[in-house]
Amino acid sequence: MRTFLKAVAVLLLAAVAALAGLALLAPARFAELAMDGERAAAGLHRAQTDIPGFHIVYLEGGHGEPLLLLHGFGADKDNWTRVSRYLTRHFHVIAPDLPGFGESGKAAEADYGIPAQTARIAQLAEALHLQHFDLGGNSMGGWLAAAYAAAHPQQVRSLWLLAPAGVAGAQPSELFKRVSAGGDNPLLVRTPAQFRSLMDFVFVKPPFVPGAVLQVLAQRRADNYALEQKIFGQLLASPPLEPQVAGLATPAVIVWGDQDRALDVSGAAILHKLMPQSQVRIVRQMGHAPMIEAPRATAEDYLRFRAELH
Repeated sequence: MRTFLKAVAVLLLAAVAALAGLALLAPARFAELAMDGERAAAGLHRAQTDIPGFHIVYLEGGHGEPLLLLHGFGADKDNWTRVSRYLTRHFHVIAPDLPGFGESGKAAEADYGIPAQTARIAQLAEALHLQHFDLGGNSMGGWLAAAYAAAHPQQVRSLWLLAPAGVAGAQPSELFKRVSAGGDNPLLVRTPAQFRSLMDFVFVKPPFVPGAVLQVLAQRRADNYALEQKIFGQLLASPPLEPQVAGLATPAVIVWGDQDRALDVSGAAILHKLMPQSQVRIVRQMGHAPMIEAPRATAEDYLRFRAELH
């Protein structure tokens, strides 16, 4: 028995050493393996399709009613991987890289404002044969989700809005105060140090990310810096959300962290007043992306919301 345990210990040490070496010598490959492992644990796999003008890469998995999830500015499909671990046993989860982000197409001359991206979501839904589905989004993705439901109310069964952007009447957040004063935009990244600062900005308790993975993620953001800078400007010029969702009867749950520095929590009450079938959850000691910072609790809250609908 001791000999067996020693052999297992040796194998484990060898595996750890191999992973450490891979992280040091081939961080991109290490990051790929780490992400693939998280996706597999969540029951997700990578898939792809095309819409006019763009190749779209997305994650999907699970069984049940389709649940389409839209990420925020500068983010990608893997923002939904950890929370999907608790969702794929209940829903068919689909999480795309929106045009301009992640592995999807990035045409430099394209319009990435909210109206244009909303139209592309309709094209994606058609490409994936989604006639009726539930829709969720965080930040920019929440803005898109709500705008899409307002434009296609017959298609969207319910909304899951996590700190949605686009609420013009909300109190100015720390992000917009800094940008308006001419300071650096903390959502734009050029270096690993800026990526770490971004995590500190959007989370109260940043989730653990291995150094090699952080390095790769930071490089991806740096490579897309110029386009993201353009997209941010187009978002600022996009129509606000309030006129679009006024009176929208789609059942919705609005989730917001009380420590959100990117978008002020006052936006929750504004949307709740405009949307007659909405509920609000203000989460204590939570930042801008609850589905990453507290994936299990966020998923369980969403499951309760869905159970109430049925």
